[in-house]
Amino acid sequence: MRQSRPWFATIVPSHIDAQAFVAMTIGYLRRQPKLAAAAGRNPASFMAALSECARLGLVPGDTFHLVPFEDRRNGTVEITGITDYTGEIELIYRAGAVASVKAEIVCRRDLFRFTTDMDRPEHAPDWFGERGDLIGAYAYAVMKDGATSKVIVYSRAEIDKVRAVSKTSRDDSPWNQWYDRMALKTVLHRLAHFVPTSAEYRREQLRAAAEVAQSVNAAAPQPNGAPAHMTAEPVYEAEVVEDPGPAAPEGRSPEGDVSHTANPSRTSPRSSSGSPATRRTRS
Repeated sequence: MRQSRPWFATIVPSHIDAQAFVAMTIGYLRRQPKLAAAAGRNPASFMAALSECARLGLVPGDTFHLVPFEDRRNGTVEITGITDYTGEIELIYRAGAVASVKAEIVCRRDLFRFTTDMDRPEHAPDWFGERGDLIGAYAYAVMKDGATSKVIVYSRAEIDKVRAVSKTSRDDSPWNQWYDRMALKTVLHRLAHFVPTSAEYRREQLRAAAEVAQSVNAAAPQPNGAPAHMTAEPVYEAEVVEDPGPAAPEGRSPEGDVSHTANPSRTSPRSSSGSPATRRTRS
């Protein structure tokens, strides 16, 4: 695992440290001897599943699970990666466009009502009473502008259809151990199709906001009335001194070398003879 750290550094999102990710994976393997044995038997399958966990920026054993399944037909073991329902929620929040996520299971004795003309379902479970069997689940998100996303409502039959086609629907699958969590994952996974779930979305939003701010600042007038992108020419201090030079022959105008100063506002003084004085700059 430690030798694979450079590989994981190339695929983990920016908020995940590759060294910490590898350390968490090693700890996960130590707590799961069955998974460690499966990883030794089929390292390619293990690395493929773990790479998906790294790409999503989730935590192995917490928001992302690695589940080994015996492949008796081929005499090997396959390791399947499963995003926990908490991982689905984390991916939605991470994009930065959602203020809150609501996901609940619905039991037979709950009061539940939702129609297509409603923004959100009405759900009143008896948290401390006998709620009865699970009959469905729902999920939706509230965006940061207050709007409600599409509401996902699945019946028990629809959830079981998803379970039937899942690779993890065998006897030792999470569906048999945590059916309610898998039901929540099912509706949350569907909700992810209707809300931003990628960290790249947030980076794109920040990039666009930075470009807008830069363009506004560039067009803003400065105190001298010029736009910000127009920089003033450098100003140099200089002094004009008189150098009368040799007297001009009678009938001719004196000629002198003229050096232009950097301050055109100052005029040339005249000599006592009335001829223009030669101008020199002294820095």
